[in-house]
Amino acid sequence: MKELWNIFSKGLVAENPIFILALSLCPALAVTTTVVNGLTMGLTVTFVITTNNVVVSIVRRWVNPKVRVPVYITSIATIVTVAQLVLQAYFPVLYKALGIYLALVVVFAIILARAEVFASKNGVVKSFCDGFGMGCGFTLAMLLISVIRELIGAGTILGMPVLGESYNPMLMMVLPPGAFILIGYLVAAFKTWNSNQEKKAQLAELKAKKEAEA
Repeated sequence: MKELWNIFSKGLVAENPIFILALSLCPALAVTTTVVNGLTMGLTVTFVITTNNVVVSIVRRWVNPKVRVPVYITSIATIVTVAQLVLQAYFPVLYKALGIYLALVVVFAIILARAEVFASKNGVVKSFCDGFGMGCGFTLAMLLISVIRELIGAGTILGMPVLGESYNPMLMMVLPPGAFILIGYLVAAFKTWNSNQEKKAQLAELKAKKEAEA
């Protein structure tokens, strides 16, 4: 269980797809103007990356290494199409709001990267945990960015006024340049956090080694 938890949890902070690996930044810049859009995109990517990891893990022994990338992309495209049809049928407003970026999930680097780096080399359970963890990390990043952008850029959260009528929204936060600057600050914060955690772990390991020698 500890091993599965480590596989899952690394995608939340230590290897966060957006803030650490800097993959799939396009949706983080484009669709995070509102919390609803950011959360919907995050959940969609979570579904796609988790399902694709499981599929790749199942078929990995029967796929010729020379054609593995086309096979992975075909799998991703099929899963994305299913997600699109579900959103179009049951959530047409969100489907229209996400627009072309929903179709672009097929070429998100993080999905193909996890299939190539992890799912193609591990079993179904581990691949599921890896995909779900990376998806949750992606969703948390999208949610954090969209909350800040909507709050500062419109003074609302989930469309409900939060900062009052007297608040003068900062228009730049709902534009891509504002998102780019925000992501830069968040990347720096996550890098600093990870660096501090690594130093603490090294100090703890060194202390334990000295105590053992004593």
